Formats: sequence, C-alpha cells, structure tokens
Amino acid sequence: MILAPVGWLARVLDPPLRALQRVGGRNGMAIFFVAPNMLIFGIFVLIPLVINFAYSMTGGGALFLGDRIFVGGEQYGRLFDCGNYLEPNSCREDLFWTAVWNTVFFVVLQVALMVGVALITALILNRDLKARSFWRAVFFFPVLLSPVVVGLIWRWILQRQGLLNYMIYELGFDPINWLVERNWAFAAAISVSVWAHMGFYALILLAGLQAIPKDLYEAAEMDGTRPARVFWRITLPLLAPNLLVVLVLTLIRAVQIFDEVYVLTGGGPGTSTLFITQYIYEVGFASLLRNPGLASAASILMGAVLVVLTLFQLGIARRGERRSAK
Repeated sequence: MILAPVGWLARVLDPPLRALQRVGGRNGMAIFFVAPNMLIFGIFVLIPLVINFAYSMTGGGALFLGDRIFVGGEQYGRLFDCGNYLEPNSCREDLFWTAVWNTVFFVVLQVALMVGVALITALILNRDLKARSFWRAVFFFPVLLSPVVVGLIWRWILQRQGLLNYMIYELGFDPINWLVERNWAFAAAISVSVWAHMGFYALILLAGLQAIPKDLYEAAEMDGTRPARVFWRITLPLLAPNLLVVLVLTLIRAVQIFDEVYVLTGGGPGTSTLFITQYIYEVGFASLLRNPGLASAASILMGAVLVVLTLFQLGIARRGERRSAK
C-alpha cells in the first residue's frame, strides 16, 4: 500500500519518458534529468554572480542596481590603490588589505593544522578500538552544530570569566585574556575552526583508508616493513585522492571563514581577526557608509583567487598522477 503511489506515478510517467527517449536518445534523457539541477544552479548561482559583477562596476550607496551609477573599474582601482601591499596603512582601503593578510595567515595555519589533525584522527579511528563507532560519532558531532552555536559555546569558554580561565585559576595560574590579546584571539579563531570542522574531513580520509586493500598491509607485515615506511609507501600514496579533496575543501572554507569567528571575536581585538568575508559584509551591509560596489569588487577578487588556487591544486594532482602512471 505504501508503494502504490510510486507505482502509479511510474506508470503515468512511463509513456512520455519512452517517447522522449525515442526522440532524443540517451543524451536527450541525460539532459532531461540534469536540466532541473542546472536551472536551480543558474537561478541561485550564475545569475547572482552576474548581478554581483554588475554591482562591482557601480558606485554610490543605493541598494537597487537601477539606482546606482556606472563607474567602470573604479572600485577595483580603489582596492589596489596602495603604496606598499605589505603595509596596509599605506593603502587607500587599509581595512581590505588588513583583512587580506589576516586571511592569508589564517588559511596557511588553519589548512595545515586541519589536514594534519584530520589525518591523525582518521588513522586513529581506523584502528581496532573499543567503542570505535562511539568515538567516530564524538569527533563528528561538532560538524552538526551551527557555526553560530560553535562561536557562542567557545566565547563562553574563552571569555575572561569563562570555564577555561576558571580551570587555569584553580590550578594556580593567572587567567589569560584569550579574546582580548591579539595573538591569543587569532590562535583561538584557528583552534575553534579546526575543532568545528575537523570531523567532516576526518570522515573523508577515514573512507579513503578503509578503501585501501588490506592485502597490501598484510604483505608489508610479512616482509617486516616498518610502520613509518608502510605509511609513506602505501597509505599516503593511496590516500592522495582523498587528501586532495580535503585540501581543496579546507582551503575554500578557510578563505570564506566568517560565522564562528564573527560570533567569537567580532573581528577584534582591533582588526586582528578581521577576515576578507567579514570585510565584505561590513562594507556592503553593516557600515553606515555602506558601499555595495566596493564589497562586490572584493567578493569577485576573492572568488577569482579561490578559482586560481583550486585549479593550481588540481594541476599539481594531475601531474602527480601522470608521473605515477609512467
């Protein structure tokens, strides 16, 4: 009885689908099934991207595109109007370049730490542990939390009168201003981000580890190969495709970091945790002197950088595959 509506729907759709297959063939059927997804992708991704680019070529504070003034590449020129790109204070948009360099440092440190911790976690969870399913669930649980919830939880833990400082005080040490001092706040942003998302990437790597044939490990054990050599010669090369996926996804997410850090530090203290996505949000929406065109130009540049970095990583991976094939 439960499957009756499904059978009825299949009988109704069968004649038109057969007719479509006779007219368009196999390729026509593929287009038919892909078209709804492409339509949604076009409406919610491609069209907003074109509109965003159009905004970046306009000036003024008006919100609607029809009320804005065309200025060409003035917004891009404003972003790149700089005496020394390594010194944000010498730039016309000093906050933009401060956010850029903060994002660069964050991405380098967070991606390296994220991939390393996720790999170690996956290797541990792949072993024969007691209650292994429970530990896998524990490490994956933070991924299910909203980024805003993550930020609120860790702000409660790391604030001056928070849980962590209470534990430090009980041990006889002076409390630390985790969210007030620049270096500690930056380190907290990285640590919280790794804690919140590491479980997802560890799961991807764990799936890759379980796909490696166990015969290879048994043969290496019979040959008396050391564990370190097994890791470098067997595990790491066969895990390379999963590592590439993790690296690309981690890089994209790190560049786009916003939610948990904004709730945790608000970009402070000062501008120590101001990242590019928050800069775009502040300039485009939150500032009293908002400039949607400037925010759109910054977002277009960020997207272009992400595309270049992703293609670069994929190019390196393909070269590695060709060398290994030879």
